[in-house]
Amino acid sequence: MSHLKKENASTLENAMQLMIQTFHKYSGNEGDKYTLSRAELKELLTTELGNYLGNAQDKEAVDKVMNDLDSNNDGEVDFTEFVILVGALTVACNDFFLEFNEKEEKKK
Repeated sequence: MSHLKKENASTLENAMQLMIQTFHKYSGNEGDKYTLSRAELKELLTTELGNYLGNAQDKEAVDKVMNDLDSNNDGEVDFTEFVILVGALTVACNDFFLEFNEKEEKKK
């Protein structure tokens, strides 16, 4: 896979690059540089997804997200597991906005 220059990349390609860059911004601050520890995951959730996950400060919420994501039970979140989180949140947001739009249409 070649590195695309931002000006040559599509919107979706830029979004993919941003997901990769965001993951690696937090991974490897402690331990394995290709996975997120519990502390790294909490920092990522709080900083990058705080508007969608308002309770990311809550230790129990972070533990639940970590346990749900850590499909191989190694105590860390790898990139594939991270993408599953972002995908699931994106689907939930899409569903919310579709439902919201349907309610708005019915009001007219």
